[in-house]
Amino acid sequence: MGHIFTSKGLTLATAESCTGGLLASRITDIAGSSDYFLGGVVSYAYSAKETLLGIDHDLLIDEGAVSETVARRMAHSIREKLGADVAVGITGIAGPTGGTPEKPVGLVWIGLADAQGEQAECHVWKADRVGNKHLSVEKALQMLIAWGEAASPRLT
Repeated sequence: MGHIFTSKGLTLATAESCTGGLLASRITDIAGSSDYFLGGVVSYAYSAKETLLGIDHDLLIDEGAVSETVARRMAHSIREKLGADVAVGITGIAGPTGGTPEKPVGLVWIGLADAQGEQAECHVWKADRVGNKHLSVEKALQMLIAWGEAASPRLT
């Protein structure tokens, strides 16, 4: 992924909840990631989502933190705050508790935001807590690679 971003002069930011910084960790495991990774935030609690990312309190109460809208807004907000070309927001229920019939354990929303707008994908993983986190990060990385491959180089 790094080569795609550096060769096109693109930048990336992350906003994570259920993955607890695992995505940022995976990105920064690669030497040279500072060329394209601007940073990220782990906003686990509602208050952190509100304070750090500007997510509306009423939205969190009405839809819950694990929703398409929240994932999109997390990505949009961190992209704007850090000035990145693209950003990812991940929110979900890693487990083993916290699920409901409407929002089961393993439910994860991954949002992606760029200058053209936002999109989000919903997944329901069937692994344990650590597995659900890893599967979410793998999917986010796949989304970023696909976005980077399709993106035009940045004009500076």
